[in-house]
Amino acid sequence: MIDTEALVEQFGLTACIQCGKCTGGCPVSPKSALNPRALVYQMLRGEGFELVSREELWDCTTCSTCGLRCPKGVKAVDLIIGLRGQWIESGKIPTTLRAPLTATLNQGNPLVLPREDRSLWADGLNVKNVAEGADVAMFVCCENAYDPRVQPMPRALVNLLRAAQVDFGTLGLEEQCCGSEIRRLGESGLYEYLRDDNLDKFRQAGIQKMVTTSPHCMNVFKNEYAGAGFTVEHYTQMLARLIAEGKIKFSKRMETVVTYQDPCFLGKQNGIYDEPRAVLKSIPGVKFVDMDRSRERSVCCEGGGGRMWLEGTNNKVRLANDRVAQALETGAKVLATACPFCFLTLSDAVIATGHENDLRVMDILQIANEAL
Repeated sequence: MIDTEALVEQFGLTACIQCGKCTGGCPVSPKSALNPRALVYQMLRGEGFELVSREELWDCTTCSTCGLRCPKGVKAVDLIIGLRGQWIESGKIPTTLRAPLTATLNQGNPLVLPREDRSLWADGLNVKNVAEGADVAMFVCCENAYDPRVQPMPRALVNLLRAAQVDFGTLGLEEQCCGSEIRRLGESGLYEYLRDDNLDKFRQAGIQKMVTTSPHCMNVFKNEYAGAGFTVEHYTQMLARLIAEGKIKFSKRMETVVTYQDPCFLGKQNGIYDEPRAVLKSIPGVKFVDMDRSRERSVCCEGGGGRMWLEGTNNKVRLANDRVAQALETGAKVLATACPFCFLTLSDAVIATGHENDLRVMDILQIANEAL
């Protein structure tokens, strides 16, 4: 049994008016037992709550739509993260999470791959270490660094930054997980270790400005690393500015219709909607069209909140499949992403739904790099 009274106070749940907007906006609720409104109600009533029987807590993608929709500012997502934390503290960690959490502690990444392979994505590119002196630190997400399917994205960013004559470098093998999804899985101790260790490394390297390949990294550095002492932006923000300043010019045309998946951690949680679209619209030949559910109304791809490593907890939740269908309705031939999680989940969904010949998933970095 858990202390519901303490949770009510910790997460300000007494402000809840039970309007149901959180559950109505939750992309997972229609396909899961997860019900944010009912969850908060149970806490307020002080009902007996057995974590072990509530596996739906792991279905949450932490897209934060619940908190954004709440007229009273109650963040059910924070309650869910808190409950996950208690679950982990009890030692009853979901089987599929054990390896990623252990690997993050030991190897600095949740993909269970060696720390010394962190920079393999940059082989042959001669990217300098930011500690040698650079205006901008380029931070590469664990997925981008290790997964061959998304390694082309940081390589493309290197080409684009060099085309714009930006002085940049990376942390090399000193780079490790940002801790964003570790925190959202409820492993607060591991998250705090990563945060403090990263901040020490950033200060030692003298980092003042940073650009990230992932919205998740950008969000955690910007909003959850207290006293970071540096500015951080997502690559779409930097590219949009460089294009507007005339420092990046495209010489090739891409004659196709493109739509765009708003990443939750870029759009809903940080209000970055215009810059990705500005980059796409600047590419010669691109006809851009939005999906019906876009910007603030966009639907999560289901990759966040640790869902990338929780495969099997709820096989009914397949939000990416829905997004592929919605992208096809626009007549688009390319579904653009700006997040490695979105790219991976949507690419898998295209295959799972049999639309490999109808729709191509591409990161904006790939599209921009091909147009140079």
